[in-house]
Amino acid sequence: MLSIIIPAHNEAERIDACLRSVLSSSGPKQAQVIVVANGCEDDTAPLAQMYQGIAKDRGWKLDVLDMPAIGKPGALNQGDHIAHFPMRAYLDADVIVDPALFAQICAALDTDEPRYASGHLRLAPAQSWATRAYARIYQQVPFVTEGVPGAGLFVVNTAGRDNWMLFPKIIADDTFVRLSFPPKQRIAVPAGYEWPLVEGVRALIKVRRRQNAGVAEVADKYPYLLENDDKHTLSLWEKLRMGLHDPLGMLVYGGVSVIVKLTPQKDGSWGRGR
Repeated sequence: MLSIIIPAHNEAERIDACLRSVLSSSGPKQAQVIVVANGCEDDTAPLAQMYQGIAKDRGWKLDVLDMPAIGKPGALNQGDHIAHFPMRAYLDADVIVDPALFAQICAALDTDEPRYASGHLRLAPAQSWATRAYARIYQQVPFVTEGVPGAGLFVVNTAGRDNWMLFPKIIADDTFVRLSFPPKQRIAVPAGYEWPLVEGVRALIKVRRRQNAGVAEVADKYPYLLENDDKHTLSLWEKLRMGLHDPLGMLVYGGVSVIVKLTPQKDGSWGRGR
């Protein structure tokens, strides 16, 4: 039994594919899908409501909350408030999951011990040359290849959800939750999901700047969580090897990193960068 919470802000172009994939899952037998339309100015909410009949036909329940702009943490908390099942999945509205993913995760989280799980992260095919180049390096960094990054999707069991109360008003909710579990409590299952990067250099810089600000905010407000950080930093040799193998990819990836370090985000605003 699983409640799947999907915060969505102006996701009319992507919510169809997301919900189709979720409702095509091979399991679990009982589940609740909650789409929290957060300050949407498009048709995200009515499009999501069109899938309520499909959910009902397979024995699931689909709830759609059409909320004012309350921010992503507020949307996550609203979803939690009406969730029926204590096992919780938090899914971005632009993610497409494999059919076997939720069944595998539910099996892996079937324990009384706190656990956090996600699937194998695959980057969606990019449209712009810059994002394609950036993605070739991004998919090789230890954050993606090692451990359980949970970008775009993370799931916790009943005991794991007790690790925190409300989602705090911070940028990096995913980092906050992931670091609420020591590495030995994080599980990666074989099935995966497709997660898109933003398109173009400007958008990559904007989102990378937000990501860095989010990680720094977690470190500042919750320094004790850093004890659970197992992130590996690329060595100079690893960077050189990647650069020799893919000069354009490393140029774009490294260039974005340098620009972000030189021009850090100055406020705590949240933006997708699309």
